[in-house]
Amino acid sequence: MKYLSIDIEATGLKEMDLIIEYAMVPVCTENSVINHDLSFHSYIKCPSFDELKPHLDDWVIKNNESLINKASNEGINIDNFKLKLEEYFDREPIRSFFNFPEEKICILGKSLNAIDLPFLNRDLGWDFMRKYFHHQVLDVSSIVMSQIDMKKIPRECKSGSYLTNYLNLGEVDHTALEDAIQTAKIYLNLLNTTSS
Repeated sequence: MKYLSIDIEATGLKEMDLIIEYAMVPVCTENSVINHDLSFHSYIKCPSFDELKPHLDDWVIKNNESLINKASNEGINIDNFKLKLEEYFDREPIRSFFNFPEEKICILGKSLNAIDLPFLNRDLGWDFMRKYFHHQVLDVSSIVMSQIDMKKIPRECKSGSYLTNYLNLGEVDHTALEDAIQTAKIYLNLLNTTSS
């Protein structure tokens, strides 16, 4: 199977928070390859950290000030971001990899239904999401829970840091692109770990 591993960074997890960073990378389970050369990354413009601060959660204030300022200073507006995505999906290597538009692209991610998809549906629109993406998604968080239930991996793997250590993947910088790549690695490693 072929998937598009995605990740977003946002100003928080509340309904009106903003996407500020987005990344994706294609992955193929048939040959266990992550196609780094076909990756995509963008910052999405938002107000400055000082403007947003009164509405931000404490964790975001403590950890994401530099990312919010980077998005504020270097990000593109949501309409241009949408255009960049359309250009990406219309590239021949992407169309060939996913056999698009004959087949829709299946998204791979972590906590997709709780975080990424609601934000993307809201900001890109229902029509855009249905044009490019399959209605089925592969959520690594759900895969992990099912593997725990089947006693194939330890219960502690519900923690992301424990899971990456268990799979010997190490830590990442937690940029959107590094997280998208890490999610692909986690899934490929889970396939190998649980099939043996």
